[in-house]
Amino acid sequence: MTAVPAAARRERSEARAAWGFLAPALAAIGLFFAIPLAGALLLSLTDFDIYAVADLGNARFVGLRNYLRLVADPLFWTVLRNTLVFVVLGVPLTLIAALGGALMVHSSLARLPGLYRTVFFAPVVTTLVAVAVVWRYLYHPRFGLINHGLGLVGIGPIDWLGEPGWAMVAITLLAVWRTFGYGLVIFVVGLETVPESLYEAASLDGAGRWQKLRDITLPQLKPTALFVAVLVTVQVFQIFAEPYVMTRGGPLHATTSITLLMYEQGFRWWNMGQAAAIAFVLFALILVTTGLQVALRRWGSGR
Repeated sequence: MTAVPAAARRERSEARAAWGFLAPALAAIGLFFAIPLAGALLLSLTDFDIYAVADLGNARFVGLRNYLRLVADPLFWTVLRNTLVFVVLGVPLTLIAALGGALMVHSSLARLPGLYRTVFFAPVVTTLVAVAVVWRYLYHPRFGLINHGLGLVGIGPIDWLGEPGWAMVAITLLAVWRTFGYGLVIFVVGLETVPESLYEAASLDGAGRWQKLRDITLPQLKPTALFVAVLVTVQVFQIFAEPYVMTRGGPLHATTSITLLMYEQGFRWWNMGQAAAIAFVLFALILVTTGLQVALRRWGSGR
């Protein structure tokens, strides 16, 4: 028999050790992600409802009927439009707020940057119910602080949560306020990785603060910005708590998101098969959107 080289034995031993370390994590992923995902896919192909909860024999395989029903439902298209509006408005605003806050916190002129990081990150971990109570008062058409401020500059009161268009804006602003702190922390980490020598060289060439930001900081933060954009996009696509607590999807379904529709189908009307189909439509939307973001980033960098 041919002797196995020592290098090959070492590689096999390292591979077995690696698989041994990975096995618990892979088992957890399979148990808590892959199996439920396969179960949800199967569920979306059935008419599983409250009657099937009592007796699984009442669940029937219907194929793509749940998906076809969604396509034919005008409410689904309204909800899809609402969700896309949330994404189009919320993602850029969140990125701008996160980047602006990170630049302020990371600035050499900032004092107590740790305190500012805590203040900006606090909304991320704050209970939404408590936040909703405060923001409801802020948005109050007669006594709200926001309308009071607008009145000081001659702008009449706005029914933030009662008019469909303004309700969409109000929910988006609340979502941005709650989520931008997470992106801010990531941007701060990205700023700390920018070599200081680049700024020193730019200073020697006579560059000002704006030129350093435009020619050094922003290009160096492109990978970080893509990462934050993908995270924020996934979060905004799954927006649920804000419209559920603030408006219950109203007025006239103007703020009903796709996740809120999924919740109502699954836990209000007990149409679990329909809710599972909505979940996979949302999964496809997130997958396509994040793929486009990555493709645009690669195309922009010439890769």
